[in-house]
Amino acid sequence: MPGRLSLNQELLLVTLMANVAVAATLATMLVRFPWFRRILLTEKRDWPERLVFAACFGIPLMAGVGARLVLQYQAADLSLAGSFLAGLIAGPYAGALVGVGVGLPATLAGEYGALPFAVGCGFAGGGLREVCPKEEIWKFSPFFVTKLHRSVWRLLRSFQLDWQMILVMAPVLLELLRQSIGRRFPGRLFTFTPDNWWMFALVVTSSVLAVAIPIKIWNSARIEHRLAEQEKLLMAARVEALANQINPHFLFNTLTSITSLIRSQPETARVLIVRLSGLLRRLLRSQEHFVPLREELEAIDEYLDIERVRFGPSLIVEKDIDEASLDVIVPSMILQPLVENSIKHGLARKVGEGRITIHTARRDGHAIIEIIDNGVGMPADPQPDADRDHGIGLRNVNERLRVIYGANYQLHMQSIPGRGTRARIEIPELLVSEKVSA
Repeated sequence: MPGRLSLNQELLLVTLMANVAVAATLATMLVRFPWFRRILLTEKRDWPERLVFAACFGIPLMAGVGARLVLQYQAADLSLAGSFLAGLIAGPYAGALVGVGVGLPATLAGEYGALPFAVGCGFAGGGLREVCPKEEIWKFSPFFVTKLHRSVWRLLRSFQLDWQMILVMAPVLLELLRQSIGRRFPGRLFTFTPDNWWMFALVVTSSVLAVAIPIKIWNSARIEHRLAEQEKLLMAARVEALANQINPHFLFNTLTSITSLIRSQPETARVLIVRLSGLLRRLLRSQEHFVPLREELEAIDEYLDIERVRFGPSLIVEKDIDEASLDVIVPSMILQPLVENSIKHGLARKVGEGRITIHTARRDGHAIIEIIDNGVGMPADPQPDADRDHGIGLRNVNERLRVIYGANYQLHMQSIPGRGTRARIEIPELLVSEKVSA
């Protein structure tokens, strides 16, 4: 390699670098569109998806060929890499369509070898896609040379093919073919014209990189999507597990109350069983993890009906409900443990009238829900929030808020011994009209 590059060599080197940069830029721009990213996520694509892929990828490549023909900007021409890549990702027919798109303008300009060569590149990529394992395509890398000795040894020992070597050698051979045709028939097929062996090697390397870099970019997007989907599934599983803890806990406590009344107050126990069956039917009918606050308050009314049977007129329930908050989406069964905690730990040991106030409001893009009682309160504790051992119900509520909304959203408890307790939830506002998913 000479110490100083000639002007033609410098121009070719810059063009090759720009050629690879154009391929990377195009791949990055396309993957930002959700509909294009969805096409990449599945290996089995129907015809509309193949046509969309061919159009989305082929039209910018056609513009690049046009820029070369009109502006003499050679770096934008990705005929070989683009057609081969389209076939490798979307199949032979999509590759052929892209080949037609990039070959036709050049053919009309007198480069009569452009159309058959580009279509052939598309079919070459598509043919490899049909025969090789699909996941091997997404591992496409020019750095297979670092393990070339192991690939050769595996081939000689067990006749096991290294698909990475085959995939990378395909654009190498296509570039060699293009160089041969370009030298044999000048002006009939566009090709870069290196004037020594190392520039020739750079031309071949640029063709491989123009295929490898888009695949790496698109594969990164696929991996990010899969991780996001797995994270959503994990969160949904955690939310469901936490929600499923509530029902047995609530059922156990209620059945314990009924058991204590069977001998002394059998009629009251019977009424409790009827009310409990109605509430359980509601819970069994609803499989949603999120419900409007309106439905959550209706479930609380049914639960309070059970408690009123037990406590009689000594239990008073007041509501301060902001009508604008009724359509806000909340996690299902998020309030029942709070009301149960107020009754069990606040009012059950109180002498005289017990009062529970349910307050809701919307403020600054958040929904605020408070359960306030005038019970005996809780012992003083330097930690005001719900991380203390208040039992499975409150711990569950706190954990569900953290899992669904993040660490900044927790259950806040404030209590004054002898005067009562306030449980406060503040969550981001989400209305019924908006889609909710666990």
